[in-house]
Amino acid sequence: MSKSDQIKAIRGMNDVLPLDSHLWLTVERVCADIFDNHGYSQIRTPIVESTKLFSRSIGTETDIVSKEMYTFDDRNGDSLSLRPEGTACCVRAGIENGLFYNQQQRIWYVGPMFRHERPQKGRYRQFHQIGAECYGWDTPDVEAEVLAMTAQIFSKLGLQKTNLQINSLGDKQTRVDYRAALLSYLEGHKGALDEDSLRRLTTNPLRILDSKNAAVQEVLVDAPGILDYLSEQSANRFIQLQRYLDSLGVDFEINQRLVRGLDYYNDTVFEWVNEDFGAQATVCAGGRYDGMVEQLGGVPTPGFGFAMGLERLILILKEQDIDQNHKPKQPDVFIISDLETARSQALVIQQSLSSSGISTQLHCGGGSLKNQFKRADKSGAKIAIIIGEDEVLKKTVGIKPLIRTDHSTEQQNIVQNDVLNAVTNLLESL
Repeated sequence: MSKSDQIKAIRGMNDVLPLDSHLWLTVERVCADIFDNHGYSQIRTPIVESTKLFSRSIGTETDIVSKEMYTFDDRNGDSLSLRPEGTACCVRAGIENGLFYNQQQRIWYVGPMFRHERPQKGRYRQFHQIGAECYGWDTPDVEAEVLAMTAQIFSKLGLQKTNLQINSLGDKQTRVDYRAALLSYLEGHKGALDEDSLRRLTTNPLRILDSKNAAVQEVLVDAPGILDYLSEQSANRFIQLQRYLDSLGVDFEINQRLVRGLDYYNDTVFEWVNEDFGAQATVCAGGRYDGMVEQLGGVPTPGFGFAMGLERLILILKEQDIDQNHKPKQPDVFIISDLETARSQALVIQQSLSSSGISTQLHCGGGSLKNQFKRADKSGAKIAIIIGEDEVLKKTVGIKPLIRTDHSTEQQNIVQNDVLNAVTNLLESL
């Protein structure tokens, strides 16, 4: 087969190889443990959903729906889309399964999302998110809980230089009043706006605040700030959130240009931003979406949550050399065996040790005992178990420490029935 005929991964959709998967698992385990400690339960939703779910929740004028979704008609002629984000899916599942009737829910999810955009560092067409959602609370204490929970995740992972930015988009009237004020200001500066901002001027002017164009950002320096247009209720909510964060010791800064790219947010929005990661600096983001459940046909239910991009987070952990703290687990025991009859006993011993919680790697296939010992040393195992022809006949095994300490001993032979006790005692002494 020629090189040109080789089948490769689709652009922007990447493999997670064994050398990296340990770090992914570490991040997922840390998040799962912290979610569990805060009373969150996992939800798993389909990768494919009705296109209407996203057009109604995210907004038809957003870049996600208008430009980036993977959408297709199935054989029945129904328009389906690969999910571009997780919140709408959680809301759909909650409505369909009655999770919001007279209930409050803390849920979390993890999985792949899909957006057809230009692949670049930290931004891919298939990407993975871990998210957490709270339904049924309209008070800022749950917002503080979520933000403190994300801070705990980053602390546990050892993530550095990642700062919290918060803003309030207010209620519906706030958005109407601020939109009018922003439009009035921007109309007087049309000549300095780029093509993308001019388009958003008639569709979603608040998104111009998030422009990455330097000239547009200069124009925005003197633009009106949304916090000046907050209703009394929204202003009080935002002040209370800041008090909670202060009491929790969670540092933050207020960024009035923070609007997020989804239409469903109201009141509090936030981003955790890494200062060393350039244009794609947002590691985790979210906010409040009190109208989404009702908008999708459910009973009015307030919501608040976030999504965290795994690819970007893992890239930052690597760049900060924090992945060195999360190396793959090395086996405790490496089993060396000779002849088929010895291999059979080696398999039995491996299952006995591993089922007792002892990480055990078995040499499979052929190879001399000398080469197997080399593999055992390379594996990083602390102990080697040797089963040769003599051991098979005597129903014994050899146990040899592979690391040298003041308490280590030379190889000893023991009966097979005593392997678990002998290995456990030797591991404790090493």
